[in-house]
Amino acid sequence: MATIVSTLFSALDGVVEIDPAWHFPYFDEHMGAAVGEDYEGADVLLLGRVTYDSFAGAWPEREAAGGEDAGFARQLGDTRKVVATRSGRDLGWRNVEAVEGDLAAVVRGLKEDPAVSKVLVAGSVSVVRQLLAAGLLDELRLLVHPVAARKGERLFDEGDAIYPLRLLRSEVFPTGVVRLVYAPSAPAGEASYDDVTEHVPPGEG
Repeated sequence: MATIVSTLFSALDGVVEIDPAWHFPYFDEHMGAAVGEDYEGADVLLLGRVTYDSFAGAWPEREAAGGEDAGFARQLGDTRKVVATRSGRDLGWRNVEAVEGDLAAVVRGLKEDPAVSKVLVAGSVSVVRQLLAAGLLDELRLLVHPVAARKGERLFDEGDAIYPLRLLRSEVFPTGVVRLVYAPSAPAGEASYDDVTEHVPPGEG
């Protein structure tokens, strides 16, 4: 069964709508290696329309330009891309298809496809939210920058249900960026203040 992995750049205050002003100053070889690991082995890229448009508007030209990032651009172009969009217009890149029907049903189909081992959701916060709500996300990978963006779209919206998560691993980069990899988890259980009183600091005097 395929693993569904989300990778997101995030500010400390949960903003995942990238602003170059706070993102690129922290992008170094450590972050580049982390991004490379996220994309490694991905058979399918699952993208929201906004993220797809930003990819398609940049990476084909970078591949054609033949610069230092041309290899990664070619990898993106060669990878199968599934785009959540209501628009019927041509998506304008190779190896790309639009989601037909319910997104959750499409993702379940990808998970059960024996030819697919890893689906990577790059950015695409609306898609990530839907997958979390449907219980379809296997890993949430965050590269948390040491800055409060203070404006922009945040990952978690308002809702009734909580999303318990289990930390699989973490890493701190020299820039102060923290890489956090989570998986969905069962709820921690119920507790009240009376249950934790013994852990309260004893104080002085």
